[in-house]
Amino acid sequence: MRKAKVILDKDFTISEVDKRIYGSFIEHLGRAIYTGIYEPGHPQADEQGFRKDVIELVKALKIPIIRYPGGNFVSGYNWEDGVGPKEQRPKRLELAWRSIEPNEVGINEFVDWTKKVDSKVMMAVNLGTRGIDEARNLVEYCNFPGGTFYSDLRKKHGYPEPHKIKVWNLGNEMDGEWQIGHKLPHEYGRLAREVAKVMRQVDPNIELVVCGSSGPGMTTFPEWERIVLEHTYDVVDYVSLHYYANFPSGPEFIELPNNPDLASFMAKNLDMDRFIKTVVSTIDYVKAVKRAKKDIHISFDEWNVWYHSFEKDRKIEPWQIAPPLLEEDYNFADAVLVGCMIITLLRHVDRVKIACLAQLVNVLAPIMTVKGGIAYRQTIYYPFLHASNYGHGIVLNPKIDSPKYDSRLYTDVPVIETIATYDEEEDTINIFAVNRDAKEDLLVEYNLKGFEKFKVLENIVYENDDPFEGNTPENPDKVVPHLANNAKVNNSILEVLLPKLSWNVIRLKKIN
Repeated sequence: MRKAKVILDKDFTISEVDKRIYGSFIEHLGRAIYTGIYEPGHPQADEQGFRKDVIELVKALKIPIIRYPGGNFVSGYNWEDGVGPKEQRPKRLELAWRSIEPNEVGINEFVDWTKKVDSKVMMAVNLGTRGIDEARNLVEYCNFPGGTFYSDLRKKHGYPEPHKIKVWNLGNEMDGEWQIGHKLPHEYGRLAREVAKVMRQVDPNIELVVCGSSGPGMTTFPEWERIVLEHTYDVVDYVSLHYYANFPSGPEFIELPNNPDLASFMAKNLDMDRFIKTVVSTIDYVKAVKRAKKDIHISFDEWNVWYHSFEKDRKIEPWQIAPPLLEEDYNFADAVLVGCMIITLLRHVDRVKIACLAQLVNVLAPIMTVKGGIAYRQTIYYPFLHASNYGHGIVLNPKIDSPKYDSRLYTDVPVIETIATYDEEEDTINIFAVNRDAKEDLLVEYNLKGFEKFKVLENIVYENDDPFEGNTPENPDKVVPHLANNAKVNNSILEVLLPKLSWNVIRLKKIN
């Protein structure tokens, strides 16, 4: 059995967790809204048509912020289509996903829904087909108290109090040629600056997110960030990052799926880590050039695993209402990688303040629904649940001595991926750990320096004999975590057995 050592020192920390790092995302895409969160006539529908079974599954995740309404969708969206009497709202051709948008759910309904799930809205404005005027009008409609055209229009629509939406995205993935209204970096940077200025005039208290790169593989990365931030540094608060991990494929992996490159897949979060570090360096370069004092932080507002649905999506007929697009059937290996990605985000909490698992229901989702039937948890639900519920307080900076391996895509990959948070108020340590090795267990020794008289409160293990097995409507609880006795503390030394290819949570509590 291989062994690893980790030092967690109370005096060596990274930063406090901003709970918005456990955000998510719902776009007008596929079945995310319609037959996802909203299905009038369903046995579990409430008075507004929102599914109560979905609400309960979302509430359990304790998501503090949810990005809306897109995504690629927002670059062709007229927000006015989704407000006012439903019978007067137009049906539109939605070009980003080649669907028909009925506009039965809009801003006001979504704000209502986020309140039902104990969350808040992160609103995106359309900088593809629209711009300055529409953005300032939307902020006025959502946030201004009253006495003006758009704030009074909101009141007329039945919402006397302003929504007070705090965080706003200045468009979406404007670096991508697939985007409606795609722009060059200097074009987008100039527009985003002017939009930011008028939005802040309407509401000086908002926080603004400027579009960064759609992924580290973009040919314009990281020049895009440099140019855009040179235009916008003094008027925005965050730059966005997007990253989706997929399974290694192509001619070099010709034997797939008989011999899948699981070892490379389990290391995909290393690309995410490098992506963050490069963007941080670019932000700090622009800060130095501008002689600026403030820091720009990162909003990693799209991240997940995405590769299962590619073939299915190509067969979907266009121009339907709520077609089943981007519906990933997640397996256990995907969940373990999601755990690695969560650890990566926590490792960078000094700069990553907001993050959004993309998405939440049906589309690249931890939660799936059957039209007229059940809602159930996919495998990726569980690592996110554990982190969002327990990963609070101060992130400790671990010193890790781990065995390593080489795969076809990566070299020197640590077998263990781990991070820990310390909640001083609760006097608890929450350790998150992944054993990447699909063949062998790993014994880990955690040296808890500065932490005396702690006991194991709970040891959650997520493991499965078949890494490619998942949950289904017929068997929704096929792959679930369990409680174990794999951890023990003796004189500030914690010993943990991490089963092969597993996600683990070790919760420690100080003995009074």
